[in-house]
Amino acid sequence: MHDAIKRVRDAYQNKRGAAVGRSEERKAALYPIIPGLLEIDTQLASTAPKVLSAAISGQDVDKKLESLQKENAALRKKRGEMLLAAGYPADYTDIVYTCNACGDTGFIGVNMCSCMRHAIAQAMLEDSGLGKLALAQSFDTFSLSYYKEGKERASMEHNLHTLQSFSKNFTEKTQDSFLLVGSTGLGKTHLSTATAVSIIAKGYEVVYKTIQSMLDDFEREQFGRGSYEDIRMYYEADLLIVDDLGAEMSTQFTVSCIYNVVNMRINNGKPTIISTNLTQSELRERYADRITSRLFGEYKPLLFCGVDIRRQKLADQGRK
Repeated sequence: MHDAIKRVRDAYQNKRGAAVGRSEERKAALYPIIPGLLEIDTQLASTAPKVLSAAISGQDVDKKLESLQKENAALRKKRGEMLLAAGYPADYTDIVYTCNACGDTGFIGVNMCSCMRHAIAQAMLEDSGLGKLALAQSFDTFSLSYYKEGKERASMEHNLHTLQSFSKNFTEKTQDSFLLVGSTGLGKTHLSTATAVSIIAKGYEVVYKTIQSMLDDFEREQFGRGSYEDIRMYYEADLLIVDDLGAEMSTQFTVSCIYNVVNMRINNGKPTIISTNLTQSELRERYADRITSRLFGEYKPLLFCGVDIRRQKLADQGRK
């Protein structure tokens, strides 16, 4: 299991346990000072065994269930009145979950709750090393002023609006993939991070990794130092963002891993964003045709142009 997933699941288990524990502590404190409260709680707790008993005995379960519901409603009403009379809110001992939809289990039936999906995606984003960048790199903080007016700025404005629209309209049915191409320092990471944060906020699982970090996970799995859970996310995440394609050491193994991820996500209709500092011709020289044919045929290219923004910022600081 991926560390981020395990951390989140453990946190949910602890969170739910703490919520139940607080409720039980309050009940235990009230039983000695509110006569009859323990008896009512005991009666309420016996509902499930009574329904099971009725089903086993062949009694009319629907009729019995209706009777028990009325009985429970009356008991809960009486219980609330007793708490109010003692100076406590009627819901004083209720279990208070942070997510009422899943009761802090992380699941609604067999489906993962959006709150857990968001927590896992956020944890994975933090694991990628972009946690702090995510606070500063949003669509709102992306400035077009660093790009020359004319074709350069128009191109970057197109990239910004394209990824904003992609994020805004993202659903589980989204299949669009993008190839962000351009030299270092032109905003690829900024817009990738902004896209990730925006889609995470909608409750989707987003995995953001550098190419080398992704390949390290595959290497650990390949040589028995990990498990399939360590690489599952690359195939199944709602959105995969891979930064800096071309920065890795190229071997038959790494090329095979990249191909498998790209190909499987295309076949499964899963959107992917890949950024690279390499030109189209450099990509063709570096990777097998089976990879480049998919990148150039299935991905929408976004060309980043201009002068390294970090150099521009340093120059501005030097002039102050």
